[in-house]
Amino acid sequence: MKIISALTALLVTAALAAHAADHAPHWGYRGEHGPAKWGDMEAGFSQCKLGKEQSPVDIRNAKKSALPALDFNYKQTNAEAINNGHTIQVSLADGGVLNLDGVSYKLVQFHFHTPSEEKIDGKAYPMVAHLVHQNVEGKLAVVAVLLTQGKENTALDPLFENLPPSEGAKTTLGANFNAVDLLPAERGYFKYVGSLTTPPCSEGVRWQVLKRPVEVSKAQIAAFRKLYQMNARPVQPLNGRKVEQS
Repeated sequence: MKIISALTALLVTAALAAHAADHAPHWGYRGEHGPAKWGDMEAGFSQCKLGKEQSPVDIRNAKKSALPALDFNYKQTNAEAINNGHTIQVSLADGGVLNLDGVSYKLVQFHFHTPSEEKIDGKAYPMVAHLVHQNVEGKLAVVAVLLTQGKENTALDPLFENLPPSEGAKTTLGANFNAVDLLPAERGYFKYVGSLTTPPCSEGVRWQVLKRPVEVSKAQIAAFRKLYQMNARPVQPLNGRKVEQS
């Protein structure tokens, strides 16, 4: 009898979990599921409408400051791309770290938005890559690499030639991927404090937006837009936040 009761409890738990998954808020970028509705979808998304330090932003009149050079310490690692239903995300096994003010932030993953979520003086770029880092306390730092149309990006060839075509699909990129190849040679940047640009829109994220864009080809942009025609949150008010530049 105890075995049957335990089995019943297990089945009920599994059913509840499946029900919760089926009824998780379905957010997107258009219409009733779009950014204007995110904050009302569930209590956990409330920051999307109530937060005062939201991202992305339109960077204008950034204050020139004596910011230190960004200390990238990336390395080769195993990489796997997944189509998560909102973007293409590349997860890295051990991609190295970014050091900010003496604190190490591990590079966890990077993903793409089109057009760029960030704007510079009102201008958006065709795409942006967000490199997401996390420290031992769980705090996040993101480096945004703006992508402009130009020559083919050889570092991204293995990915853009084999983009996972549907939600849940995965592509292995091998063991020799190094995210440093995604960065421009000149690494001046804008700095501000913001949030995740997707639900739950959690705040306290350290943002570094590189000034110099990186080129990708028209075909590479088209390959991504075949899967995601638009997946960019609109810019959010600064609400008095300071944006600095190196």
